[in-house]
Amino acid sequence: MRLTFYLGFYQPEKSTGTIKEQLAAIAPALEQLCKQKEDRVKEFADVQSQIQTTCAEIAGNLRVGEKVGMPVVDENDLSLRKLDEFQCHLQELQKEKSDRLRKVLDFVSSVHDLCAVLGMDFFSTITEVHPTLEDSIGVQSKSISNDTLSNLAKTVAALEEDKKKRLQKLQELATQLYDLWNLMDTPVEERSLFDHVTCNMSATVDEVTVPGSLALDLIEQAEVEVERLDQLKASKMKEIALKKQRELEDIYAVAHIEIDSEVAQEKIMALIVSANIEPSELLANMDNQISKAKEEALSRKEILDKVDKWMSACEEESWLEDYNRDENRYNSSRGAHLNLKRAEKARILVNKIPALVDTLVAKTRAWEESRGMSFTYDGVPLLAMLDEYAILRQEREEEKRRMRDQKKFQEQYGTDQETAFGSRISPGRIAGSKKAVTPRANGGASNGTPNLNRRLSLNQGVNNNGVRSGSKDGRRESARPSAPVNYVAISKEDAASLVSSCDPAPVSP
Repeated sequence: MRLTFYLGFYQPEKSTGTIKEQLAAIAPALEQLCKQKEDRVKEFADVQSQIQTTCAEIAGNLRVGEKVGMPVVDENDLSLRKLDEFQCHLQELQKEKSDRLRKVLDFVSSVHDLCAVLGMDFFSTITEVHPTLEDSIGVQSKSISNDTLSNLAKTVAALEEDKKKRLQKLQELATQLYDLWNLMDTPVEERSLFDHVTCNMSATVDEVTVPGSLALDLIEQAEVEVERLDQLKASKMKEIALKKQRELEDIYAVAHIEIDSEVAQEKIMALIVSANIEPSELLANMDNQISKAKEEALSRKEILDKVDKWMSACEEESWLEDYNRDENRYNSSRGAHLNLKRAEKARILVNKIPALVDTLVAKTRAWEESRGMSFTYDGVPLLAMLDEYAILRQEREEEKRRMRDQKKFQEQYGTDQETAFGSRISPGRIAGSKKAVTPRANGGASNGTPNLNRRLSLNQGVNNNGVRSGSKDGRRESARPSAPVNYVAISKEDAASLVSSCDPAPVSP
């Protein structure tokens, strides 16, 4: 024993005397050593007790308020080295307990937040995992066992999965609400009653933190509203279907695709009256048609933009021809400088028409080859319009060339007459054998060249100015001509020179 060790090295001051005197001399030292032994045993017992308690808490074998029994101290080794070993072991266990307790508190906090968002009872949920996890139990008394940590992790995972499913369900309901509201033009005041539903329509799972935002009663409320709107939609089926049909017609109108609106509306009404198709199925079919129409309109957009440029250029070409025939175009009248600037720009634009037409033809043919169908513009094949325009443009150029040659001939003839008879022939005295070409009344020459719109037999009517009239329902109008006009331009000087080219009047002596 350690006491024996100390006694063996004790050297009394007097080594002589009786045994009683020697015992009396060493009694104080012996008493002090016994007290030190008791204190050391208490230290060992306290450390070992804490070790046993901590181990029991980690293992989950210790109930609330329960204490472990006093440990048996091995008095054969009460050295400081052994005590340090026990204390180091205790520190390791306390660190593990602290880490476990932190994990438990984090799990408990997550369960609390999830229960708040889902509208669930936190107390019943957490005590179902372990009774010591409720708020009334002290932190140091909460269960930190492996089973508790595992059950807490499972509970948090289950709640997060439930939150994810509820959010997905709520977002689906919010989307349905928006579609039904837009379909039936629901007022803003009525929509605002479900702001707490639609506010999370595009939110992620982590972004939803408001208490009660995913409660079951809120989801049930949204389901009831969707069901009510579905029933209301069925009663307003005709109005809704016609609204979608008008949307489809507007898309086709912008894309210059001709459809028979009356027949389409009659078919829709027949389907609704016959009840051979569910309202939701009919609307889904119409939504599909609208989606396809938008795709087709998008594929036609590039070509249609160039068609607009082509028609605008043709309008400027027609204006330029009228401007060139105006004998007073250079007079200092009001706005003459503006017309002069416009004429300069128009000449530049007109020179680009052939290249623009070639590009249109190439893109149109590529579009038709890729889709296996003809590209029509308001019911007329665009390639036919472009081919007709090319033919008429060529005819116009030939006519202009013929007129220039005729004018040169007339001037040469007048010069010859002046040389022969001493004076030029007055055009006013010539009795023409041919009928003069009158200037066009509507911007085109009356030389027998047919208008492009008449030759293509367009479905839309064309007024005297070459402007396409609106559709039957009057929803859209176009101020541009459906095809270029005014392909033969004859100036007034050219017309006058055609009065008589072969029958000169007799010259007065």
